[in-house]
Amino acid sequence: MDTIQSSTRTQWSLDPSHSQIGFKVKHLMVTNIKGVFNEYNGNIYTAGDDFMEAEIDLSIQAASISTGDANRDNHLRSPDFLDAEQFSKIHFRGNVLERINVYDYLLQGDLSIKEVTKNIQLDVEFNGIAKDPWGGKRAGFVITGKINRKDFGLTWNAVLEGGGVMVGDEVTIICEIQLIQQPEA
Repeated sequence: MDTIQSSTRTQWSLDPSHSQIGFKVKHLMVTNIKGVFNEYNGNIYTAGDDFMEAEIDLSIQAASISTGDANRDNHLRSPDFLDAEQFSKIHFRGNVLERINVYDYLLQGDLSIKEVTKNIQLDVEFNGIAKDPWGGKRAGFVITGKINRKDFGLTWNAVLEGGGVMVGDEVTIICEIQLIQQPEA
């Protein structure tokens, strides 16, 4: 994505109380375990309300992972998976946004986990822009996609007695994003 001229540059920030960075992955090959990251920040820069040339930068605290089970969360923070002590941040930088139709887009960008960076593609549903009760602007998106965790060095697994593995390789990304337009400086 091209750099936006500073005179037309609009900053948007993630609203953490109205956003969720989530995922799901197969467990024992029979169910999906869902989780979220509770600490993240992101800034998006656009030309006014036009997101087509957006500059997207998202940082997630790896240790903020939560699946609702403390033992599993601690295992996911360990060197077997995210190694959150050594690699504290997961980073995403959007590169190309392609319009499919009025509300659907494809977003390509670089995802970095444990210092491994891969270009990924995400589906983006644009839910529109609305004025909030305080006179500000908000924009809403649903972002989904799939990655292979092994591509990022997350290779731990256990073979099951009856065949199959404990943890699936494919991770589905599921994000509900609400952005708040920041006042001009």
